[in-house]
Amino acid sequence: MNRKTYPSDVSDEEWAFIAPYLTLMREDAPQREYSLREVFNGLRYVVRGGIPWRMIPNDLPPWEIVYQQTQRWLRAGVFEAMVHDLRTLLRLAQGRKEQPSGAIFDSRTLQSSPESGKRAGYDGAKRRKGSKTHMAVDTLGHLLALHVTAADEQDRAQVAQLAQEVQAATGQSVELVFVDQGYTGDEAAQAASEYGLRLEVVKLPDAKRGFVLLPRRWVVERSFGWMSRFRRLVRDYERLPQTLKGLHFLAFAMIMLHRFVQTLAFCL
Repeated sequence: MNRKTYPSDVSDEEWAFIAPYLTLMREDAPQREYSLREVFNGLRYVVRGGIPWRMIPNDLPPWEIVYQQTQRWLRAGVFEAMVHDLRTLLRLAQGRKEQPSGAIFDSRTLQSSPESGKRAGYDGAKRRKGSKTHMAVDTLGHLLALHVTAADEQDRAQVAQLAQEVQAATGQSVELVFVDQGYTGDEAAQAASEYGLRLEVVKLPDAKRGFVLLPRRWVVERSFGWMSRFRRLVRDYERLPQTLKGLHFLAFAMIMLHRFVQTLAFCL
């Protein structure tokens, strides 16, 4: 039976690219009752629409099937692999080097929910209780690494883990990282230098009026803006930090995949 088409559905061109990443077992495996593509469409519907798992429409696979398969994908790291490969392809399409030499670190605080309340902390600067997502992106805004903590954790304390993940993802190619004043101090600089990185603090002008577009740092702010298009990620609705991290990689994969398909269509 034909079902309703949703805006979040994966296109044929997108599916042709990502199917090998998502196929953890054969499509005709006897235990597979639902189409893998339909299960993925159910996941995209949840992340884009911000709905609870149990509110997945009836014409998509049952919520428990979508949830269980999502956890398998997250444990296998398929969305991280997808993002890293798409980042390379998009950089080459724009005439850039395969791996970046510069990155931007920053964090955003997500308001807590009853599901995430156990690990929530209070961010005094933002006056908000919740979780922090510490992100590293390249100079095009593509995700390199992400780390989840309580909102009361300091940004500078996460430099070592972000630096390690960035260098692992890029093959030690990154040399310079642009940061805000939350990353100042010898401890952060030393943690970065242990992984071959140099932190460059981009400061606000002393006499600012209104909105100020800061060099380099605006890139990561735009990446945060991209995430606001996915209603599941506007607050911390997840019980597990690894689920929140994985869904961020999924959201970036959806954005980058759409951009890659458009680039291919333009070239053809």
